[in-house]
Amino acid sequence: MMWVGVLILVLLAFLAFSAFVAYKMITPPRLVGDWTPKDIGFDYEEVTFETKDGLRLSGWWVDNGSDKTVLPLHGYTASRWERLYMRPTIEFLLREGYNVLAFDFRAHGKSGGRYTTVGDRELLDLRAAVNWLRKNHPQSAEKIGLVGFSMGGIVTIRALAEVGEICCGVADSPPMYIDRTGARGLRYFAKLPEWLYHFVKPFIKLFSGGKEVHPIEYSDRVRKPLLLIAGENDPLVKVEEVKKFYERNKRINPSVELWVTDVPHVRTLKFHPEEWKGKVREFLGKWMG
Repeated sequence: MMWVGVLILVLLAFLAFSAFVAYKMITPPRLVGDWTPKDIGFDYEEVTFETKDGLRLSGWWVDNGSDKTVLPLHGYTASRWERLYMRPTIEFLLREGYNVLAFDFRAHGKSGGRYTTVGDRELLDLRAAVNWLRKNHPQSAEKIGLVGFSMGGIVTIRALAEVGEICCGVADSPPMYIDRTGARGLRYFAKLPEWLYHFVKPFIKLFSGGKEVHPIEYSDRVRKPLLLIAGENDPLVKVEEVKKFYERNKRINPSVELWVTDVPHVRTLKFHPEEWKGKVREFLGKWMG
């Protein structure tokens, strides 16, 4: 019966490895940079605010003298210091005349929290940011818009359905099925087989306490202006999945738009900066007034 013991050891080792992978996935490395809005010519204030579940989040408030504020929302493993899309987005929004409230989601950057839930409890983070803005700068909160990337795109879509203060949003490379994107991420980032995600997922839920959020389920709920951006060469989010959301949402939402580009994940701003800025400028200008 030695083979039974060996089999049990192999099974335990496999489960331990799956648990390790899950832990690594929900505890991303914290990105903290050395640039601030001051480096692009804007005074700013370091701010903190608390979520409903007791986490303290960290961010920047840049008062541009407007009654309209846009919140740029970073993706998984990133933060407000991310240079590929967050820094150029913050600079773009400020030069367009909007106020900007940029913050780090839980378990990212300088914000509190041990685990990320990749779009679930991050909605609490956004609510805390909006509440802080309305309480401390009500004159700047006449119109509140979002520009979210990847995980930030998930939060953008959810917020359009669930957060009344948000008037419009841009979702760049938003995963539509978090389990599919998670499985692809294992292969893309860690060179592990996608099927492993089925064994990793229970540990993710156990450790983080979060639930899976599939934005495709919000396609029948979003009725506010939404600009979706998807890349044909995205290894994590398939264009067909974003198109499916768009086709379903436009049945109830005449203000949804889809822009498909030829780039990888969250790379449209990098490879087509002027087109991206033009699209987002037109969208925000139309719906934020």
